[in-house]
Parts: sequence; C-alpha cells; structure tokens
Amino acid sequence: MLNEIIPAALNDQRLDRIVALVADVSRASAASLIQAGGVVVDGVCAETGKTKIAEGQSISIDTALLPKKELPTADASVILDVVYDDTDIVVINKRAGLVVHPGAGNHDKTIVNALMHYDKDSLSNIGDELRPGIVHRIDKNTSGLVVIAKNNESHENLSKQFSDHTITRVYQLLIWGKLRPSKGKIDTFITRSSKNRQLMEVSSSKGKRAITNYKTIEVYENDKTPTLSLVECKLETGRTHQIRVHMTHMGNSIVGDDKYKKKYKKLKNIDMGLESLISKLNRQFLHAKTLGFIHPKTNEEMIFSSILPQELNNLLKMLKNTNE
Repeated sequence: MLNEIIPAALNDQRLDRIVALVADVSRASAASLIQAGGVVVDGVCAETGKTKIAEGQSISIDTALLPKKELPTADASVILDVVYDDTDIVVINKRAGLVVHPGAGNHDKTIVNALMHYDKDSLSNIGDELRPGIVHRIDKNTSGLVVIAKNNESHENLSKQFSDHTITRVYQLLIWGKLRPSKGKIDTFITRSSKNRQLMEVSSSKGKRAITNYKTIEVYENDKTPTLSLVECKLETGRTHQIRVHMTHMGNSIVGDDKYKKKYKKLKNIDMGLESLISKLNRQFLHAKTLGFIHPKTNEEMIFSSILPQELNNLLKMLKNTNE
C-alpha cells in the first residue's frame, strides 16, 4: 500500500494525475486502478479520477492492483559505446537521447535493454528489477560516462562510493550569460518543485543537500552573439538535475535545456549560423566528461574521459569563430 499526503505542488489536481505520479504509472493505468477500487481518499474509496484533490488530503493506493511492470528485454538495435569492460564493470559513453533504464514513458530502447543483449547474464540484480546493473544515471538529453555493475559485489561497492561522495564526476556545459563569481561552490538543498512535481528546485532547508563546484573556462561575448560561458562543474553530490537546477539558481540556465530554461533577449544582429545551431540542438549542452572511481575488485584507481560530442563541439567552434 502506498500512502501519500498531498503537497502544495499537487493542490487542485485531478486524482488520476496524482495517482499516476505517485505510483509511476500511466494516466490510463491510474484511471483503471481507481475504477477497480484501488484508491482511497481520506478513508473513502474513490469512484472517479476526475475528482480534484486538495493539499493536505491523504490518498492510499493498493499496490497489489497495480499492473505488473514488464521486465526489460534484450534489444540488439540499441548500440552502446563501450569504453571499458571487464568481469566486474562496464563503462559506457552514453549519447544524448538515450535513456539509462526503463520507466514511465520509456519502456524500451534504453541502455538496460541494450545491456540485456550485450551481456544479460553478467549484470547485478540488486534493487529494482527494471534496472539490472544500474548504479547511477544521467539525464536522457545529457551525454557522457556511466558505469555499470556486472555483479552484486561490484554494485554494492560502487553504490557505497557514490554514497560516500568519493566518485569523481566532472561535467562540461554551456550556459547563458556569465557566472558571478566566475569560480566557486554552490551548496544548497534540492527538493521537488512546488509548482511542477517533474522538476526540482533549490530550497533553504527542504530536500537533500547538493554541492556543485564550478569554474568558468571561457566566455563568449560580442555584438553578434548572446553572452555565453563554457563552464566545468565537479560534483560532490549527485542529486536529480543537480547541475541544471544549480545553474538556473545562479541565473544562468544551460543552453538547450527546455525544462529549466530562462528567457533571454533576442539579438538583432546574431550570427544566423550560430542561431540555427542553437535552435536545432535538440538536447542540453551538458556532457559528463570525466568519471573516476576505485575498481570494486582490484582497488585500482580508474579515471575515464570523454570528449564533447560532435554537435556540441561544432557549436563551440562557431562561438570561437564569432568571438575572434
């Protein structure tokens, strides 16, 4: 049984939408669950998903009536860029647009589906059965390095390294504007957005502590381009959307980030080629360039690096040309 007190972010929302979010199922599945008598609101069995629910009300969801999740299947059509592979771990250079594991809205064509084909008998099975081998993840529209555990011992070891914040994770990103100061540490709490439960936001006290160290690598600024900055971020923690939320908190959202974007003035004389590249990016300019950890079996320190994908590198080249 899932029990939830409705937060302010879900005030005056339809019951079927709330059930879908809480139970991580589709809206149609949520409606079917309500019709089957599987949802109770303030102690009374709900009859329709159209009912608006208020902040502070309680809902209970009978998980036994939830549709069973389909286990991931092997998919040879998803090609993986394998950087390193041994009997204990696999390191993958993930392309933008590829989801790490199955979930709501992404049931197949994920890294997990590819791994089931690549080496299905050598993946850890700790935790969620939909996520064999998955120790951590990066967002769908972020590219870069991900480590996969091939057995439970490696999974537990790597998970502890992530939990102890000893993993080295460095990201490269392009942001709107300039960071002030140009180098520093962002230390806040991050929690679910009070306005949109699918987003995260900085909080003074709620949620989990999130620490991002950043430094500006280069600033692009002239009369033919908006002010843009190439930034490097090193994570001490790994919260959901951490870098994206922290950059937005600083007033400098990531180029191509449709969820956390801010509005910027359109320049009349902007280079047309540059404008075209930015508008057609179809991803956020965020790349996990460095991943370092202690090998779970050999205790060897391992550091992996990944160069910027071509679409991001092309944008940087054009920025440098217009900046000269």
